[in-house]
Amino acid sequence: MATTAPAMKTKKMSMHEALNQALREELSRDEKVVILGEEVGLYNGVHYVTRGLYQEFGKDRVIDTPISEESFVGVGVGMAIMGFRPVVEMMRMDFSLRAMDQIYNHMAKIHYMSGGHLKVPMVLRGPEGPGPNPGLTAQHGQQLTALFAHCPGLRVVTPATQHDAKGMLKAAIRSDDPVVFLEPGPLNNKQGEVGEGEYLVPLDRADTKREGGDITLIGYGASVALCLQAARELEHDGLSAAVIDMRCLRPLDMQPALASVAKTGRALIVEYAWQSYGPGAEIVARLMQDAFWDLDAPVGRVSGKETPLPYAANLEELSKPQLDEIVAKAKEIAAA
Repeated sequence: MATTAPAMKTKKMSMHEALNQALREELSRDEKVVILGEEVGLYNGVHYVTRGLYQEFGKDRVIDTPISEESFVGVGVGMAIMGFRPVVEMMRMDFSLRAMDQIYNHMAKIHYMSGGHLKVPMVLRGPEGPGPNPGLTAQHGQQLTALFAHCPGLRVVTPATQHDAKGMLKAAIRSDDPVVFLEPGPLNNKQGEVGEGEYLVPLDRADTKREGGDITLIGYGASVALCLQAARELEHDGLSAAVIDMRCLRPLDMQPALASVAKTGRALIVEYAWQSYGPGAEIVARLMQDAFWDLDAPVGRVSGKETPLPYAANLEELSKPQLDEIVAKAKEIAAA
């Protein structure tokens, strides 16, 4: 059964508004929740995710930091160990490369290296990949999902809908594990239905966004929207496509994808990330390991082009996975 429609009263809002609502609710619920990052306070956040929170909760709960990712990610780790629940914002997830020692060697490993005595209940969040408008360029629009999903000790999640964004961020803040929360840049301003009540979305379950019988389209983050568009296009040609939203990349929940492939016998992975060594490669490996006898054709892949993100708008668009590519590849697999 597809689970796209939340079973509660909903309101339409953008992705950044849904995230803002989650932060406001969690700041109100637990005084140990704090926000740190560049321009999250007085400036209201570059992407408006923290809009109004500084005015409502004050400078001790919404903390503007220097432009030094190494320092404020490290401060977040320290605060988490001391019992706070810091939400550390990266203006762009690209900038987390400045703090990889703090993320890989401290945020991810302190619980393990302390024999379970210390916890790091911390969220590292921010947008990744191309933005809603072109021009982010090679150092600001990268899809670095694979770097985080590769590292044991981290939970890594990426919502594809506004409803999931709110529920997953709330669950991430309440988790006793360190969570990397990757916000899909292309969807930041997109509108969608969000539950108005209190709800959490699990951090360890993929989701079936659409049922289908002929082919399974598998994506995560922004590529799920492309999969849903492709499924509607394929329907015009008499092909029924299921859409699976992986959404939780560590731990990776394969059950919905495996169940769907058992029905369809065919699968196509869609992602904005570079194809080589990316999350899609891991998903293909798991399908070949656990669904080999269910597959009637090789697993297909449509990914971002293997190039730094171009500045020119037309070239940037061509570097992304394209709807017509997905539809054509799905038809090819279905005919095999």
